[in-house]
Amino acid sequence: MPDMQETTSIPPSMPTAPERGREYAVDLHDVRKSYKGKVHALRGIEMKAQRGEIFGLLGPNGAGKSTLVKIMLTVVRPTHAKGTILGKPIGHQGTLRRVGYLPEKHRFPIYQTGRQAIEFAGAMSQVDAKTCRNKADELLDLVGMSDWGDKKVSTYSKGMLQRVGIAAAMVNEPDLVVLDEPTDGVDPVGRKDIRDVLVKIRNRGACVFLNSHLLSELEMVCDRVAILVQGEVAAQGTIEELTSASRRYEITILGTPPEWTDRNGLSMTSLPGQTEGASTLVVSTAEANEIQDILDQLRRENRTIVSLRPVRESLEDLFIRYVHDPETGRAKAPGAIRNVRASKGGDA
Repeated sequence: MPDMQETTSIPPSMPTAPERGREYAVDLHDVRKSYKGKVHALRGIEMKAQRGEIFGLLGPNGAGKSTLVKIMLTVVRPTHAKGTILGKPIGHQGTLRRVGYLPEKHRFPIYQTGRQAIEFAGAMSQVDAKTCRNKADELLDLVGMSDWGDKKVSTYSKGMLQRVGIAAAMVNEPDLVVLDEPTDGVDPVGRKDIRDVLVKIRNRGACVFLNSHLLSELEMVCDRVAILVQGEVAAQGTIEELTSASRRYEITILGTPPEWTDRNGLSMTSLPGQTEGASTLVVSTAEANEIQDILDQLRRENRTIVSLRPVRESLEDLFIRYVHDPETGRAKAPGAIRNVRASKGGDA
């Protein structure tokens, strides 16, 4: 059973992505990248992200996240890659017009206003001038920057720059929006506003592909995530799926724990409660109906039930579990794998 200190209560469900069948905005197979000196940055990546969902890519420094994103956007040439971006083979130039991108630590010319920065991004994506002007108004409103659109970006805070950056990534009405650390350096209020914007973008039917180290932010907004470790996908799926084995109920009662340790086949352990004179029963099930008999028995014994909460691993717990070596308990070495044959297909 996972360490009780490394758990979190299951939060209320976020609005889910629209059902769109199996339309993949990103569908990658056996993506590999090797550099000179037998450095294997990516080792057979398999990854899918659907339209109408927010997909989070996470991993430690040097795991290959930026390399993967750059391959998707044709900035870096892969050693080997199969799959599609928006239904077209990776590298299809025309498809890039339907992709929006916000790089990490992006910069706008300081003489531009926010509106001009958005319009310039549209022109770079071959959007006509009239459409750029119209979209700039709409997008400034979407990201909460209508009152600042005609002020120079040199007067903006970090949060304002991020908002305009997201707007610039949306000016070509993309079907895939790739955002690299969109809330980096932004205050809590700004992060909340940006999360709301990402949900709006998703609800328009686009796929939002997030690359971030802020695990708490990803947990609140992502429909699915992938964990990249040393150039490989260690885990992929919804957070509910990935943490299903850790789901359980914790029942805090006053007094000592009961002598019985199981009920209807459910295993139960006890811990000291956070409240003085209380104890916590940990029941290994995710089904609410399966703990009703335990609650009934506690009431028959005139026990005072202080709290009842569903618990599972947090995304941070999950991440730590995958980046640590299960044999040694130590964090796996950062960066790419050197001087070994690629795990899938060998050296290219």
